Amino acid sequence: MFQKLQTTEVRNTKKELTPLEEASLQNQKLKAAYEARLARLNPSQALQKTSLTLSLQRQMMENLVIAKAREETLQRKMEERRLRLQEAANRRFSSNAVLTPEEQEQRAIYAAILEYEQDHEWPRLWKVQLKKNPNDLSLVPKLISHLLSFADHPICQLLKKLQCSVYNRIYPLVSRNAADRRVPRKVTRGLSLSSSLDAEASLAPAPEGPRLRSSQSLHSMFSVQENNKLNLRHSLSSTPLIEDQSPSQPHPLGHSSLPREEPASPLADRESSFEDLEQFLATPPEAWPSGAQAPAGRKACQQEQLKAVVKDIHNAIDRLLSLTLLAFEGLNTAASKDQCVARLEEAFFAPLWTPLLAVYRNVYKTREVALSRSMELYRNTTPSEMGISAKLLPQGSLPRGIGSYPYCAAVQELMLIPLGTCPQKKLDCIVRALRVICECAEEYWGGREGRAQPASAAIGADDLLPILSYVVLKSNLPQLVSECAALEEFIHEGYLIGEEGYCLTSLQSALSYVESLHGLALSK
Repeated sequence: MFQKLQTTEVRNTKKELTPLEEASLQNQKLKAAYEARLARLNPSQALQKTSLTLSLQRQMMENLVIAKAREETLQRKMEERRLRLQEAANRRFSSNAVLTPEEQEQRAIYAAILEYEQDHEWPRLWKVQLKKNPNDLSLVPKLISHLLSFADHPICQLLKKLQCSVYNRIYPLVSRNAADRRVPRKVTRGLSLSSSLDAEASLAPAPEGPRLRSSQSLHSMFSVQENNKLNLRHSLSSTPLIEDQSPSQPHPLGHSSLPREEPASPLADRESSFEDLEQFLATPPEAWPSGAQAPAGRKACQQEQLKAVVKDIHNAIDRLLSLTLLAFEGLNTAASKDQCVARLEEAFFAPLWTPLLAVYRNVYKTREVALSRSMELYRNTTPSEMGISAKLLPQGSLPRGIGSYPYCAAVQELMLIPLGTCPQKKLDCIVRALRVICECAEEYWGGREGRAQPASAAIGADDLLPILSYVVLKSNLPQLVSECAALEEFIHEGYLIGEEGYCLTSLQSALSYVESLHGLALSK
């Protein structure tokens, strides 16, 4: 993901030649012309040859002297501009003598933004558009998308740096948990995370639900130089991170059939652990070893570490939003801020959600296992057995095949949740699922009464939980427990009191109810 951004940056950035480089090119052309003229002279024209040589040396020396003077002037002006922009940045921030490292970094980035705007025209044009159309919210997502398409912009560089920092916090948690379930298998060539998710989104869902399949995406997640976090390196999809091992070489995972096992390199350990993470994500919770439950102390430690990661993510998004609003003051309204945060979160979470969800799934492993067993035990339960009123069910039997059970459309919406890579899109899937439930209930009741019924009259709060529990059973997605826990952390506070918050809370209640069915079955 990051390597693609860097490749685009190199491809799109046109390098401007310095005065000395321009002079060097001019001198090369002069030398080529001099050699061509010498080739046309007769041996008897030695005087003209000497004259040409002296003229060439004079012109080349003049070019170099002029270029050096131009470069010194340019450097002096650049330094003056840097100091002027730094003073402007200092005026925008507090004048306290003692600044925190975060404030110092923010001030330096804002100064870099001002310098970037001196060299590029498009930020000024966007500011003019925002000033002319302050109430046009459609400009906000276009502006943020345009901004993040320039990899050399300071905000885009900060985004990549913060993503790398959060990933470095997530990686030890992921690798430690995946090591407990390490499964030796053949190492294959890496694919990019984005292409894997795009391919996965196009797959037809399996009958038991679209669990995250084992892809090669995480092999190429990150490869960060330890001494320079800003140096983000990422393997291209066509480049293997670990080549298939030959019979004479020990496999980094260490097969039992090998006569001896050599220590694996840190890179091999990191990539083999991501193979285990893929295996972990693709393994149904009911197949997890029962003896692998973490002790209470370790579980509490994992929860504290997860809280620290969540705090870092919130801080990172706040920093990105703050600098974006400083760079484009026209976005500093309540409605524009919401649009801005949504776009920044979409870009921020895209490469990070998969490993972040792996951490959540490990923390909520016990609940996922219980939910998975309930789904297995009650997979053939009828809607009426789940407590759904007969008036909210279709008359007669539905045709066999795909969609042959009530509220199938709502199940399909829930099955799209694992395919999203940012909280807002996942939350939209939940809202659509509940809306579809209301539409289906209206349709079923209207079919019985012989006339259409408004959704509010067809279904009440007491009717929603049984229907949603039935939909959860049919989705066969135990990871919804972890998905909802993550969404609860990352959606905005304003959504919690609106339709989105109501839908999320209703889904969590349904998950808890279905999860409790396993305990009820054991007690009988």
